[in-house]
Amino acid sequence: MSQMNTMTIDGREVSINGERNLLEVIRKAGIDLPTFCYHSDLSVYGACRLCLVEVEGRGILGACSTPAEPGLKVRTTTDEIREIRKIAVELLLANHHQGCPTCSRSSNCQLQSLARRLGIEKVRFRSASRELPVDRSSPSLVRDPNKCVLCGDCVRVCSEIQGIGAIDFAYRGAEATVMPAFNKNLSQVECVYCGQCANVCPTGALTPKSEVEDVWKSLNRKGKVVVAQIAPAVRVALGECFGMEPGTVTIGKITTALKRMGFARVYDTSFAADLTVVEEASEYLARKQAGKNLPQFTSCCPGWVKFAEQYYPDLLANLSTCRSPQQMFGSLGKEILPEQLNCRREDLVIVSIMPCVAKKFEAKLPRFSRDGIADVDHVITTQELARMIEEAGLRFNELQPESLDLPMGFKTGAGVIFGNSGGVTEAVLRYAVEKVSGVRLESVDFHDVRGEEGLREVAITVNSTVLKLAIVHGLKNARAIAEKVRAGQCDYDLIEVMACPGGCIGGGGQPVTNDRSARARRTRGLYDADKMLELHKAQDNHMVAECYRSTLGEVNGHKAHELLHTGYQSRRRIADERMSLLTGTRQDKLQVQVCVGTNCYLKGSQTLLTQLIRHVQDRGMQDVVDVQATFCFERCKCGGPVVSIGEKRIDRCTYGQAQDAIQEEVARLTAEDRQIVNVD
Repeated sequence: MSQMNTMTIDGREVSINGERNLLEVIRKAGIDLPTFCYHSDLSVYGACRLCLVEVEGRGILGACSTPAEPGLKVRTTTDEIREIRKIAVELLLANHHQGCPTCSRSSNCQLQSLARRLGIEKVRFRSASRELPVDRSSPSLVRDPNKCVLCGDCVRVCSEIQGIGAIDFAYRGAEATVMPAFNKNLSQVECVYCGQCANVCPTGALTPKSEVEDVWKSLNRKGKVVVAQIAPAVRVALGECFGMEPGTVTIGKITTALKRMGFARVYDTSFAADLTVVEEASEYLARKQAGKNLPQFTSCCPGWVKFAEQYYPDLLANLSTCRSPQQMFGSLGKEILPEQLNCRREDLVIVSIMPCVAKKFEAKLPRFSRDGIADVDHVITTQELARMIEEAGLRFNELQPESLDLPMGFKTGAGVIFGNSGGVTEAVLRYAVEKVSGVRLESVDFHDVRGEEGLREVAITVNSTVLKLAIVHGLKNARAIAEKVRAGQCDYDLIEVMACPGGCIGGGGQPVTNDRSARARRTRGLYDADKMLELHKAQDNHMVAECYRSTLGEVNGHKAHELLHTGYQSRRRIADERMSLLTGTRQDKLQVQVCVGTNCYLKGSQTLLTQLIRHVQDRGMQDVVDVQATFCFERCKCGGPVVSIGEKRIDRCTYGQAQDAIQEEVARLTAEDRQIVNVD
């Protein structure tokens, strides 16, 4: 081994091969240094100080924030370092909520794991924790600040991977906390419910909102017929909760477990994914031929759809009108299953088992209910299904597999690969290429659309027709490509967007793991599942064809649009509420509103807001002027900062312009007051 590119770790020589820091080299050497705040996909933060090591000649350093250099001599477990780590974890425990046995993360909490691993038997510090309210306002997530260890993982994943920043640090010192803007609830801010914050949270401060109790009640309620649909990505991840390797396909065991728990029928969301391929690909080809509303964005991911509704309402016409496979299944299921199962529509309960927590939000949208009955009644995640199996006392690994129920349990490989980034695009290509060429497609694999990169671009020529495609995962990447589309800087025909890294296989409801290869192995598992099926193209699914003949009519026809398509709405980025920053006694004060939404904030609105507050205070105008921070006048294209002063709205407002306008309006109000007094 060349001494020029090695370092010594605990007396053993280890090579350096491009690792970013000491922590990565140490882990490569087979030593699992503890850490809360280190994730390979996120920036190096160095907050928890658990990965401390002793470097000869330099003292004690954080391994995650120290570059790997040849010749370094590192010790990882000295007495001093072990004691520092114990103290750090004990301090966290002293400030942490102590209801560990009832916490949903009890079985895989990193704080518990480290306490056990470091041999902590007693916390030597007085508890300083105070009970803070738990935020249950979101339909998808629960935020419990009492369990937060301030590692910052959620803050960074929301900002760096998703480009949203719905939560951040606030206050300092002992008062430091992580919260949404202005300490609002998650349901009131820009959160898209993707659940990536819960996926990286090492404790139970952020968790998927459980619907397990609701499902059990439905199963035990007399007269209810409860059926399940299983999303593609669940089958390659659930086994991890029971000690299996990531990527192990367990759909047969899942079916058995659900039927043992009392589900009347178990179906496959991949059936609805095949339906989505037929509808979405047909819609795409029609748009391509007409040259209208291109590029077409996919619409299967509710996190992405909410993101588009919040930030890019001007691009909503470009979204496919197709519902997600979950909602297609729900709508079609409530249409055809009551007759098949001999029950009333209101007595049919559809439970979705999803890798995604945004699906909980999606299922509760008013547009996905008919006559007051939701198309999908309950959504549980992969994690929640594992909990139900354990609660039922089933030994999952010992279960014998059973078959899914027909007709909505029959699928092709095109529907199965939907769970991967690039899977929707590949499934659409398997349909579109055959339709455009008029020749049966024998080779169904489109390897160019596969991969782990956050943005992939592909051009495919079919009979002189060029299909230009883009595949995006992670909403920060989606923002970048949406900006290009808005600016007319790209000429894609179809853009697939998934909010979560790697697609649904990396969803916020999937098993939490520190295995960096888990996502890749889940992806491989879905492609293997595709290969094990006899049919690989949605148009070859004879059960889907029969569904069109018996229920839906023509592809993209009237009935199909009624059951399988939807519309979208523009959403404000925060609840329509203004925060008054100055108060006085006058009831009809001049209203000064400064937008502090993202666009205006980046153009200095926060500084302008501070200046105007000071201006009003310095001149003693608190009784006549009310300065407010507000969110989004929907004038981002006009340029910020945008300020409203009385009835006047000023784009690209400067401090001087605002000063003059305030003085003018105050003078007008004062003159009106004098006039009223004179009349009296």
